[in-house]
Amino acid sequence: MPFVTAREMLTAARAGKYAIGAFNAENMEMVQAIIAGAQEMRAPVMIQTTPGTLKYADPMIFAGMVSRLAAAAKVPVALHLDHGNSFELAEYCVKQGYTSVMIDGSLLPFEENVALSRRVVEMAGELPVEAELGTVGGKEDGHSAGVAYTDPQQAEEFVRRTGICSFAPAIGTAHGVYKAEPKLDLGRLGEIAERVSNPLVLHGTSGVPDETVRECIRRGVSKVNYATDLSITFTNAAKAYIAENPNAFDPKKYLGAARAAVTSRVCELIRVCGSDGKA
Repeated sequence: MPFVTAREMLTAARAGKYAIGAFNAENMEMVQAIIAGAQEMRAPVMIQTTPGTLKYADPMIFAGMVSRLAAAAKVPVALHLDHGNSFELAEYCVKQGYTSVMIDGSLLPFEENVALSRRVVEMAGELPVEAELGTVGGKEDGHSAGVAYTDPQQAEEFVRRTGICSFAPAIGTAHGVYKAEPKLDLGRLGEIAERVSNPLVLHGTSGVPDETVRECIRRGVSKVNYATDLSITFTNAAKAYIAENPNAFDPKKYLGAARAAVTSRVCELIRVCGSDGKA
C-alpha cells in the first residue's frame, strides 16, 4: 500500500491503547526485515533513521527503498527521521519523501526548543512532527546526555505552543545498552498523559523489560522506539554465521542470516507493543 504518515497510525494507536513499533534501520537488510516482520504480524510499522545513519547513506536512499517496499507491502509503513538535530536535516528529509520527522531540541533552553520545534512544524505542513522535552539519557550517534526528567506542566505548555503531533517525554529511559535495569518514573508519565492529549513516544526502549513497556503503553505511550536492540540482533546473527562458516565470502549469506534474525525480533517486539493484527 502507499506510504502513510505517522499521524493516522498514532491516532489509532492512542485510541486503541496499543503502540506503534518504531524500528531504526541502518541498511537495506534491516529495512526489509522490519517490513517483513510487520507483514507477518499484520501490524502498522514505522521505520526510522538517525542523523548518524544519514551520514552513512543519504535520506534519498532510505526514502527510495522504503517507499518502494511500502508500495508492495500489505501493511501501513511510515518513514521517520529520529532525533533530527537541525532544521536543515528535517527539511531535507521532508523534501526527500519522509512521512514524519522528529526535531530534537531537548538540550536547548526551553524557549529555544519551543522556537525550533515550532519552526519545523510550520515547515513540515501537513506532515507530523515529533519533539522532545527533557533529556533521554545515554549515547546515540556519538551524542551523550544525562537524564533530565520532563516537567508535566511544562510539557503541556510545550505541546500547546509548538503544535507538534507526538511528544517524547523523558521519564528515565536512556539510549544504548543499559548497565542495570532502568527505573522509569511511571507516575510522571501518567501525569504527562493527563495533561497532553497528543500521542506519547517512549525513547531508549532497548533493554527495558517487556512488562514495563506494556505498562507505559497502558499509561499513554502510543509509539515505542527500538534501535540498539535491532543493531545487536543483526550484528550477533552475522557474527554467528561467519563463525559457523569461516570460509564464507558471499555477503548475501551472512547479511541474509542477520536479516532473518531481525525479522524474528521485530515480530516479538510488535507483540510487546500490542500492534499485531492492527493493520
